[in-house]
Amino acid sequence: MIYLQLFWTFFKIGVFGFGGGYGMLSLIQHETVERWHWLSSSDFTDIVAVSQMTPGPIGINSATYCGYTACVHAGYSVPMAILGSATATLALVLPSLILMVLISRMFMRYMHTRTVTSVFHGLRPAVVGLLAAATLLLCTADNFSTPQQNPWQFFISCALFAASFYGVKVLKINPIRMMLYCAVAGLVLLY
Repeated sequence: MIYLQLFWTFFKIGVFGFGGGYGMLSLIQHETVERWHWLSSSDFTDIVAVSQMTPGPIGINSATYCGYTACVHAGYSVPMAILGSATATLALVLPSLILMVLISRMFMRYMHTRTVTSVFHGLRPAVVGLLAAATLLLCTADNFSTPQQNPWQFFISCALFAASFYGVKVLKINPIRMMLYCAVAGLVLLY
């Protein structure tokens, strides 16, 4: 039954998804695209794009859309797909909720101890690795094309990538405004 698979899959992602939503993307992509084949790589890329543009954390938005899309691809009706969406979202959030309820009092008491501080210092490189993996997973031919398939789209995509990085990192342009600029540029240059 897909609902149990969705629940268990997103529960595990919620348990091991350190680093927030962007850190979870590589785990979500591995489970939904490579392991269960609920989504294609192109579907996942579209889900990430929509998740970034909608309000809320990207990990939760991605789980919501993945649960819905997985159920639709499995042949379920829209109401049943909405249930799949809710199942994936609840499963992703549940580990954090349980953990925060159980350890919040203890954490406040011991957060400045050497052991807890060392654990968090050890998690930092893992978070950076998960974020880098999420970035590399999105650098695909679906997003950039290739010089052999469509040279114009490839070079425009690379230019927009570089311009976005420079605009946000160096010029400190608001990321939302930068996304709008790139959307307009993509519409004008690639349509």
